[in-house]
Amino acid sequence: MTRMNLVQAINLALKQEMERDSTVVLMGEDVGKDGGVFRVTEGLWQQFGDSRVIDTPLAEVGIISVAIGMAIAGMKPVTEVQFDGFSLPMLDQLYNHAGRMRKRSQGKYHVPLVLRIPHGGGIRALEHHSESLETFFTHIPGIKVVAPSGPYNAKGLLVSSIRDPDPVVFLEPKRVYRAIKEEVPEEEYEIPLNKAEVVQEGSDITVIAWGAMQKIVREAIEQLNGKYSIEIIDLLTLYPLDRNTVIDSVKKTGRCVVVQEAPRTCGYGAELIATINEKALLSLEAPVQRVTGYDVPMPLPKLENYYIPDATRINKAIETVMSF
Repeated sequence: MTRMNLVQAINLALKQEMERDSTVVLMGEDVGKDGGVFRVTEGLWQQFGDSRVIDTPLAEVGIISVAIGMAIAGMKPVTEVQFDGFSLPMLDQLYNHAGRMRKRSQGKYHVPLVLRIPHGGGIRALEHHSESLETFFTHIPGIKVVAPSGPYNAKGLLVSSIRDPDPVVFLEPKRVYRAIKEEVPEEEYEIPLNKAEVVQEGSDITVIAWGAMQKIVREAIEQLNGKYSIEIIDLLTLYPLDRNTVIDSVKKTGRCVVVQEAPRTCGYGAELIATINEKALLSLEAPVQRVTGYDVPMPLPKLENYYIPDATRINKAIETVMSF
């Protein structure tokens, strides 16, 4: 076991999968010699060469289109888009081709590609560099959507994503790229793409979050100093959703708060609440609360922290639910 940050854990997963499987190929803007804008692919071009770590033109539609063709032909492309906001032009190819190909071909063709996306805000970046677009991707049939929260689960989830026969969108929480370190095994391991993690067991209330919001949720709950018995769920995979873990937890606690960084309207948290209402309504002791971003574009640096959910807003929601 070695203590790693998120960048190191993802880099190791890519390295080991490329060593294990010669069909795994990396593609993206500056992923080669420069190691990517966040240096996640650093050193891989030097080890594997420019036939397997490919610097592409600044053309997101071209990147995903070529990757789909390569995947159908038997390769396993792992593509990177530099920032989340730049992924929107890729939706055409993801929706119309990557997500449909297995059905369109009646199972003859699969599209085993991974689209890595630095996701969310918190680094004081420019416009289009700090979006939370998970709802867009989970709405596409045939696409799996993964949202790691830390180094350990990022490595295992990325290995599973690369080995999966279907397209996977892998949302990397950029604000925690280097913010936390965890013990990560050097050897290969997989984390299934259909199982949430109960990070902390509790009996009073369930708090659900994913990606960078997991770190904020844990910090918020620490500030409560054990006032309530709080169960924390880290979804890890947004689609397919581990509904059983969510519903079992809410039935046990009777209360729930959902935390998302994305804007409120039609956000992924709304889907979670609909699922809870369908499957656990009679177990609820209070309406489910959402802590979200606002229905405005992510503000530029000076106002960014007013937009992103923080410990104060999360704990206010917990108190609202507990006092209902």
